[in-house]
Amino acid sequence: MSFDEIMDTIEEAFCVYGKKEFEMPDRIHIDYKNKTLLYMPCFLNNIFGTKMLTVFPENREKNKPVIDGLMLLNDFETGEPVAIIDGKCLTALRTGAVGGVGIRHTTPNEVKTVGLIGAGVQGFYQLLYACKARNIEKITIFDVFKDKLMSFVEKLHEELPNIEIKIAETVDDLLKESEVVITTTTANNPVLPEEIELLKGKHFIGIGSYKPSMREYPKVLFSLLNKVYIDTDFAKEETGDLIFPLNNQLLFEDQIETFDHFLRYEKNKEEIVKNTTFFKSVGMALFDIAVAHLIYKKAKSNNIGQEIIL
Repeated sequence: MSFDEIMDTIEEAFCVYGKKEFEMPDRIHIDYKNKTLLYMPCFLNNIFGTKMLTVFPENREKNKPVIDGLMLLNDFETGEPVAIIDGKCLTALRTGAVGGVGIRHTTPNEVKTVGLIGAGVQGFYQLLYACKARNIEKITIFDVFKDKLMSFVEKLHEELPNIEIKIAETVDDLLKESEVVITTTTANNPVLPEEIELLKGKHFIGIGSYKPSMREYPKVLFSLLNKVYIDTDFAKEETGDLIFPLNNQLLFEDQIETFDHFLRYEKNKEEIVKNTTFFKSVGMALFDIAVAHLIYKKAKSNNIGQEIIL
């Protein structure tokens, strides 16, 4: 599969979301002693399945994936399992594609520079997709865990050999170098400064904050925005990057627009992307089902995979 093909699949999933051609129960989100279990079922008209993920932040120190789990895909008519897919790989692919679709539609075509705050697996895939969505020439990276940065950059160079990659000493330095800014942290307090001139005119892709207690974006950003684009309606209840500004009247309900509506009905995209933009994703099972189904169909057609007899 190509990254463009996966982004196209995500765009189709946004249309499915807007037309309500799916059934998706609320995500089961269980926290226990800094450990998180996510259980995400979803039905489409021709397939259904469930992604089960664990999020263990302390795995970073153990050199193990922070996110792990499985995707179980089921036959729509019989309910029997048809595929088991690596959950962390699927999550990386589809989350990167969601960010890539955000860049496709909330940034000008001519942007050449992107900055990443949070050099983990999610950040890695966000950059790969960003470089497919736009003709990126320079990447700037910042992370508080500086000991991991060199290996991250080396791995990125292998995938993107013709793109300049540099490490920023500070977030301010990154902002000065970047037109598009992607955040993929687990921060509880903003990772960007309360400095309007450093934020003005930038295009922000928020990926990291997936709990009400988590925030990546500063208060001043919302004074620069006409709209905030979100992937799902329940993002308003899940992420501190929306809950905090809404509760403090920095942002109002009528300024929040779901991305499917933006894709299908917005006729003024070219003017919108000339200003500061913010696309916020918390993810949903619909994305997992759409991309998992694509993987399954591709694997079947190419005779790839291991058959398991139950």
